[in-house]
Amino acid sequence: MKKRTLLATVALTALLAACGKNEPASTAAAPEAAPAPAAVTKLVVGLDDNFPPMGFRDEKNELVGFDIDMAKEVAKRANIEVEFKPIDWNAKEAELLGKRVDALWNGLTILEERKEKILFSDPYMVNKQIIIVKAGSDIKGKPDMAGKTVGAQEGSSAVTAMAKDKELSDKFKETKLFGDNIAALMDLEAGRLDVVVVDEVVGRYLVNKKPDNYTVLADDFGTEDYGVGFRKDDEATRNKVNDVIAEMKKDGKAAEIAKKWFGADVIKH
Repeated sequence: MKKRTLLATVALTALLAACGKNEPASTAAAPEAAPAPAAVTKLVVGLDDNFPPMGFRDEKNELVGFDIDMAKEVAKRANIEVEFKPIDWNAKEAELLGKRVDALWNGLTILEERKEKILFSDPYMVNKQIIIVKAGSDIKGKPDMAGKTVGAQEGSSAVTAMAKDKELSDKFKETKLFGDNIAALMDLEAGRLDVVVVDEVVGRYLVNKKPDNYTVLADDFGTEDYGVGFRKDDEATRNKVNDVIAEMKKDGKAAEIAKKWFGADVIKH
């Protein structure tokens, strides 16, 4: 009995000693610090590579354009690498939210409905949705579009702008959507469309290539601001890009790039 009592006493003493050692360790453990956000070193820009003059391929199949030059200058000043990734523009939000690109920078209109999913930079450009008809057309204004076949790029702001004018768009004979604006204008020239609605910056650039073939009406479907789109949780990148664009507006570099592509300073200051 004494032997068993001695063993029990030793065991109990060891157990208490073990508990005594563990308790301070558990209470002394400090919570781990939250990791600092990683510094931005590379920006993958998603774009429609058939959207002149904002972003498109030249005769050498190289990506060029106003937004391309703007993004390159921002990357240079911010000391980060930039990669341009052509995407299906109609799936731009999915590409951004799926982290296949870091930014949407290609004549992206700032819309309230887009703000629900996209974090925008400050506006850097103002744009209008213009109406283009074939030279000699009897369509002189928006009311004449009733009963006509109207074309626009799928997923573009032109589609959104026309939908907002429901009273008029409901009177269209048909609305045809295209993969790009060049295809829409080709159909207009061929007589398969009566009207094309398009971003002014793109429309005027394309029309000026064949000024005798098209007419731009005085009417339009409203003005809008262009901005760069980021993921909602990527404020660090948005802020960095914002700061550099503001610097480029102030020192005249943004205006210089605009004049190269549009012949005028179209930057929103």
